[in-house]
Amino acid sequence: MVWDVHKPFIKSERQQKLFNKVEKLSEKTRNRSEETDRHASFSLENLRDLKEADYHSLTLPEQFGGKNLSLYEFVLLQERLAVGDGSVALSIGWHLGIVMELRDENRWTPDAFKWIANEICTNKKVLNRAATEPATGSPTRGGIPETRAVLSGNGYLISGRKSFTTMADVLDYYIVSAFIEDKEKVGWFIVERGQTGVNIEHTWDTLGMRGTGSDDLVLTNVKVIKDRLIEINSEKENKSFPKGWLLHIPACYLGIAIAARNEAVQFAKHYQPNSLNTPISSVPHIQQKIGEMDLELLKARHFMYSVAEKWDQQPDQRGNLGPELAAVKTIATNSANHVVDLAMRIAGGRGLSKKSNFERYYRDVRAGLHNPPMDDSVIQMLAGRAIED
Repeated sequence: MVWDVHKPFIKSERQQKLFNKVEKLSEKTRNRSEETDRHASFSLENLRDLKEADYHSLTLPEQFGGKNLSLYEFVLLQERLAVGDGSVALSIGWHLGIVMELRDENRWTPDAFKWIANEICTNKKVLNRAATEPATGSPTRGGIPETRAVLSGNGYLISGRKSFTTMADVLDYYIVSAFIEDKEKVGWFIVERGQTGVNIEHTWDTLGMRGTGSDDLVLTNVKVIKDRLIEINSEKENKSFPKGWLLHIPACYLGIAIAARNEAVQFAKHYQPNSLNTPISSVPHIQQKIGEMDLELLKARHFMYSVAEKWDQQPDQRGNLGPELAAVKTIATNSANHVVDLAMRIAGGRGLSKKSNFERYYRDVRAGLHNPPMDDSVIQMLAGRAIED
């Protein structure tokens, strides 16, 4: 029997029901993971299953047809989905997290949010922000987008290139950052797939997380009405409120690590070379590695869930949780990498085979080191708080 690593973190009947639904989704995505990895694209079959299960609408408020997921529940479900296929979890996690952000921060007008909520729930649309650019890198570093929005009649013409646009080929809406020339500010526009001037260049050919289909979004004089200018960055944007929903990133990579851990333990319990009278699970150095994997997972997961719970239960303290949220990402992604490395050592040379899941786990989990916030930024943040205190 595989260790039920999630059981200690399921705390209510509601969470159990949601978890059971995601468990079935996770197994479906697992069955397609080899194909999506090979083609470096997001599976339309996976998207169909997510939509049919209404997974894509879970973070919407209940009055708009969602389940109003708490951060704790979001992390719980994302982690389990990632056990099946980390690329699927990371991809849909961006959509769900952005919806949670819009829900909790009131970043859009009530009418605009009602409209997008209806698009998501009734018409089963999915979206993502398109912010990263080749010249500026991650927007978390503060670069000004080279994508430009130029006033034209009753709207804007937008031109630019966005890289790392997760699910680019299957998204219905892109929330695009651009420098608005007449306002001399950075703003966000809703751009719809299929508009004239909207194109996807299939540039996504990476080591890991290939199934996210994070291709380039290319915009050439895309015409949008003024109402599609949905957000304008404020003067305080660089000191923005902590983003609890970004815990979907560490949850995803811990899910990959759990999958690798489970397969490594099963391999150790059943593999018996003819040089031994018992399976390798009885060998001390193998037991040492199994114990180290569980220690890493206990450390990272309890920290992640405790911070998520604090976010939910103490909303008045959310503004102070930035360092903890960032630290969760650093600890979780580094622990996940260590767990997968240990799993590979248990599997030995077999883990390098393309017929094995281990080599995909090994490639996918490394992508977490390059998701924001980066380790150096987290360490500087913690140091700055310590010095200031």
